[in-house]
Amino acid sequence: MKAGERPKLVRGLRQESRRFRMLVIVAGFFLVSVTFVLVSKPDAILFNLNGKLPVDQAPTNIVIQQKVNSPPAAESRKTPTDALRGDPRVVDDDVDAKPKGTKGEEEESRVLSEPDPTSGMTEPNKDGRKSDEAASVGGGGGDGKTKGTAAEEERGHAAKEDQHKVTLPTVSNYTIHDAEDTETAKQDGATNAQQGSKPLCDFSNFRANVCDMRGDVIVHPNATSILYMEPAGSQRDELWKIKPYPRKGDVFCLSHITELTVKSSKVAPECTKYHDVPAVIFSLTGYTGNLFHDFTDVMVPLFTTASEFNGEVQFLITDMALWWTIKYHTVLQKLSNYPIIDFSKDDQVHCFKRVIVGLHAYMEFTIDSSKAPHHLSMVDFNKFMRGAYSLGRDTVTVLGEYPKVKPRLLIIKRHRTRMFLNLDEIITMAEELGFEVVIDEANVSSDISRFARVVNSVDVMMGVHGAGLTNCVFLPQNATLIQIVPWGGLEWVSRTDFGNPSELMGLRYKQYSIGIDESSLTDQYPRDHEIFKNPISFHKRGFDFIRQTFMDKQNVKLDCKRFKPILLEALNNLNP
Repeated sequence: MKAGERPKLVRGLRQESRRFRMLVIVAGFFLVSVTFVLVSKPDAILFNLNGKLPVDQAPTNIVIQQKVNSPPAAESRKTPTDALRGDPRVVDDDVDAKPKGTKGEEEESRVLSEPDPTSGMTEPNKDGRKSDEAASVGGGGGDGKTKGTAAEEERGHAAKEDQHKVTLPTVSNYTIHDAEDTETAKQDGATNAQQGSKPLCDFSNFRANVCDMRGDVIVHPNATSILYMEPAGSQRDELWKIKPYPRKGDVFCLSHITELTVKSSKVAPECTKYHDVPAVIFSLTGYTGNLFHDFTDVMVPLFTTASEFNGEVQFLITDMALWWTIKYHTVLQKLSNYPIIDFSKDDQVHCFKRVIVGLHAYMEFTIDSSKAPHHLSMVDFNKFMRGAYSLGRDTVTVLGEYPKVKPRLLIIKRHRTRMFLNLDEIITMAEELGFEVVIDEANVSSDISRFARVVNSVDVMMGVHGAGLTNCVFLPQNATLIQIVPWGGLEWVSRTDFGNPSELMGLRYKQYSIGIDESSLTDQYPRDHEIFKNPISFHKRGFDFIRQTFMDKQNVKLDCKRFKPILLEALNNLNP
């Protein structure tokens, strides 16, 4: 053998050895993977293929009612008149309601926090559902995908579950017990009604997903999971993914909401807190910060979900907004007698006998009494809000009942956008008709308690379309709300946001659409411009254009002669 051939032979043998070791590693990994698939639930593995499995092929032994094949928004099917239908969100010039996001998302958040009439809005069918969503099963937070398989989640929690296996004790007397009170709680409590065969979650509502569990339920914030403890012999096998914020289908909004796992289980970590009051779990991120969204996304749904407990309910909030709980502490304290638990910062494992994840919600700023628990209505909500802030007037003053007392008209004053350009003229006309006129602002930084008292003291409230009209919740029964609709084909969204809700609250409602001569757009466009001839045609340009053109850059100069009959009708409503 030549001198140079021996090193080459050694190097060749070493390379062959490396190849052989790599082959052994790959083969070993393959065998382990095959073994895992065989001993695991194959359907759970298949179900995680990026959400591509059709709904009708979803695994039958794991109930995961989500959209697994959510198609992209079909913008091509929209017509210009579709632009204002479905799920509108109110624009307010005082504040932008922004979901939490990265700095790079700031501009997108600003735009999408405003109402987007082009984002899949469709006119509701008679049953209250959107026509393009009626056939869909619903999604966990609207993204249409499960995050991880059931098998992976079982592995992720296996270590903790094996260490602590516990059957929840029954507790009562409306107290919160520490872990050392377990034995006493077992002796004192009476078992609540069990879940029976009812599924843990209901994803059928087009607006919001809700899970309602009765029995032994463990809330584990650190694991973002809620476990329903199965009784012996039960065959239930359920796993759900839910984002507890009622904007189902709004992918951008829900992308900032913490996703929770709700599942049935026979093993769980040991509880450190025992509660004998129900729990309601919901999120505060979303679009809160805009007065309208504070009410339509949280306040009304929370009232609908929690009022039946008469304060004996524990709130757990994911994606906490401390400023929000401070601002609305009066309402929160009326609905719950217990300190709020910040879900994301809590390190306890909680035991409950009933847990509701998510909030019951229906159309915008509305309660569907035919579907709501105990048939609650917007009249009940209006009464609740007046009671929460200890407002003195339950109904309007009848004309002549107090001869020296004039009917009061509140005009909501705006800044920057949708302002009244001839406010003094409007005030003079109203006073000549016999009104005592009150001018006030309703922005997000207002003292709610103070402004609630102002609103409750009047008989008529008027303003241009915007979040400030949400304060109609403080009006007394039979008061009149007058909404001024800006130019631009915004009639349907205006009625949906405030017209229908106010009437359902027991208020009188009048809607006044301004004419071309009453719009400041005449200073920006020639009179023969298409924006005056066919404003609806501009809706196809998207909401950013609608917001900038018809809302952000438009003010109102009321034609008092044309508007006068509206105020006369409001006066007539006060007659005995």
